[in-house]
Amino acid sequence: MVTITIDKKTVQVPKGITILEAAKQNGIPIPTLCYLKDINEIGACRVCLVELEGKERLITACNNVVEEGMVIYTNSPKVRQARITNVRLILSQHDCNCPTCVRSGNCSLQKLANDLGIIRVPYEKQLFHSRWTKNFPLLRNYEKCIKCMRCIQICDKVQNMHVWDLANTGSRTTVDVTGNRILEESDCALCGQCITHCPVGALRERDDTPKVFRALADPDKITVVQIAPSVRAAWGEPFGLKREFATVKRLVTAMRRMGFDYIFDTNFTADLTIMEEGSEFLEKLKNKENEKFPLFTSCCPGWVRFMKSQYPDMVDLLSTAKSPQQMFGAVAKSYYAELLGVDPEKIFCVSVMPCLAKKHECTLPNMNDSGAGQDVDVVLTTREVDRMIRAEHIIPQELEEEEFDTPLGVGTGAAVIFGATGGVMEAALRSAYYLVTGENPQPDAFREVRGMNGWKEASFNLAGTELKVAVASGLGNTRKLMEALRKGEVSYHFVEIMACPGGCVGGGGQPVRDGEELAEIRSGILYGLDAANELRFSHENPSVLKCYEDYFEKPLSHRAHQLLHTDHHAWKMPDEK
Repeated sequence: MVTITIDKKTVQVPKGITILEAAKQNGIPIPTLCYLKDINEIGACRVCLVELEGKERLITACNNVVEEGMVIYTNSPKVRQARITNVRLILSQHDCNCPTCVRSGNCSLQKLANDLGIIRVPYEKQLFHSRWTKNFPLLRNYEKCIKCMRCIQICDKVQNMHVWDLANTGSRTTVDVTGNRILEESDCALCGQCITHCPVGALRERDDTPKVFRALADPDKITVVQIAPSVRAAWGEPFGLKREFATVKRLVTAMRRMGFDYIFDTNFTADLTIMEEGSEFLEKLKNKENEKFPLFTSCCPGWVRFMKSQYPDMVDLLSTAKSPQQMFGAVAKSYYAELLGVDPEKIFCVSVMPCLAKKHECTLPNMNDSGAGQDVDVVLTTREVDRMIRAEHIIPQELEEEEFDTPLGVGTGAAVIFGATGGVMEAALRSAYYLVTGENPQPDAFREVRGMNGWKEASFNLAGTELKVAVASGLGNTRKLMEALRKGEVSYHFVEIMACPGGCVGGGGQPVRDGEELAEIRSGILYGLDAANELRFSHENPSVLKCYEDYFEKPLSHRAHQLLHTDHHAWKMPDEK
């Protein structure tokens, strides 16, 4: 421990921590803009400046370590004036049209300028202009970039994709795509982590809400919407709702008020995915002498993009099962259209997802197996749905709970944990055990695959067969696992990969809470919902069983292969040969 004085308060703090951390531990806030703990501690924004007694120049708090006897002033007149000047300089190179920015009201720069009382910028406005594609799911607005380099660091250090880098020199320095490429021609996995870690609105998802509003207003369209498991753990955050109050049933009510005709749960097709993918795995296991392992899950389109661009020689190891989103679209425009007795062409299928890569997935040329256009017409992120709630003047605090429609609104506890890293693996193992033994295991028998560790391993005995499984989340951890597999350092039978750290709960389409990583908290909500569910096994979902009885016959049937499985070679990444 060392003794220091901060703002005339003498405190003891651990040796080796930064001034920023020491101040935070003692309830003294120091503003930051570019700082991300352990990821971006470069002092680029010069907002966290503090005054150190005995030093003429101000120093940055985020990357200077405390020393015995330090006397620090975090908000002296000298510090305050320097901060105001630095923020004004940032604003002089920033598009400040806040009313039309998706981050208005949730922007770190906006809040900082307001807190400092900045109501004018005395410097000449200089904006950096560059082309950006408006059709790609991930959009970049160069005029809003503040060059904090968070996107570069999260893409390099956490996701290991190296999509972003500094371009140009001197006053023309900006952030751009590496290799002098445009974004849609890069190997970007569309994980969206750069968006959720950007402090301003320089990065965002393509806004597809106008398409949905048009469909809702069209009397000839039957609007069907599905809500992904992890959305229920986060949608209420921007409204300040308590997590116990912000249930998925209140989100159902909000979407009914918007005018959706049928509101369903992606948990239904998560259970369907387990039946198909689990059966595929067991078939592979029966013939293990002639099969290549591991079998990789295919639920995450960001991971599929990563596999196709980084390890194209291993694509055949992916499960052919579609993601739950795409299974739902195919089922909605075939089986459900028959139940309704309507032309599938009239169904407009919307997904609410925590993910950017899903926007790309629904447009793939081979995701149209129902024969009525693309199986999923539009994908909305959690953030977009929250914006629609505001646009419709719905007050979330006053919503009552309403049920999903049936039959595609029935899901199990095994399905809801799809949103957490390890959840797909756990759900699959629960049903695989039953399909092999004819008996249900204890629902929590496979909890070893839970947790926030980026790369987890476990072994289980499945009716005399020793299964080795692995779970990875975050593309940096995924690359380590893939390299270890390629070198023969590890071997597994079944592997689950999620592109985003923590799984879908930490997805690139989830609400942004700057400086907070909420994947673990959101995962806890999903595991709580699983534990409270009367149905905890995918093979016990009555609506799924009825769907097989009336339409698909059995897992891996001919019709199931037509509608619920896909060919990962049917489309190409930009640099894929």
